Amino acid sequence: MARELLGCVLETRTRNTRTAGRIVEVEAYLGPDDPASHSAKWRKTTRNEAMYGPPGTAYVYRSYGVHWCFNVVTQQSGFPAAVLVRALEPIAGATVMARRRGFRNARLLCSGPGRLCEALAITDGLNGMPLNGTRVRLKRVAGAPRGSEIGSGPRIGISRAADWPLRFFVSDSPWLSRRG
Repeated sequence: MARELLGCVLETRTRNTRTAGRIVEVEAYLGPDDPASHSAKWRKTTRNEAMYGPPGTAYVYRSYGVHWCFNVVTQQSGFPAAVLVRALEPIAGATVMARRRGFRNARLLCSGPGRLCEALAITDGLNGMPLNGTRVRLKRVAGAPRGSEIGSGPRIGISRAADWPLRFFVSDSPWLSRRG
């Protein structure tokens, strides 16, 4: 599912302001058997409850008490697996994104999970919401990357199962949080 999210558009609407970006980098978290997942060993808490919801649900959490992170729940209800969205190519509302982020470097607006959440005004208020609503929406669009256009590698910023090749990205995208 992680590869299929590449090229999809993530859109938010806050106070009638639309911001959106094309997904260019993700990381998969496979559920109870993945030691890096928030649901490792079937752990269920108030924080990760949204992971146990239906596919197409937002799972939003705070990382290190500083940055919001946005995930797409990917498996059937009751099986807690999700894909972290790591980077977007801004396609709508870049001026608003820059104002929210406090700077204008377009390449850095959404290149990282915390940055993209700040740019799109994603907070825990979206946690558990379906991704086909008015406040947050995930859309498939034509021209999604395939085959050799998709790179993979180890996940970033974790200590458990860090070497698992579950990070996927659009190979030639200048919008990635990190190269290769």
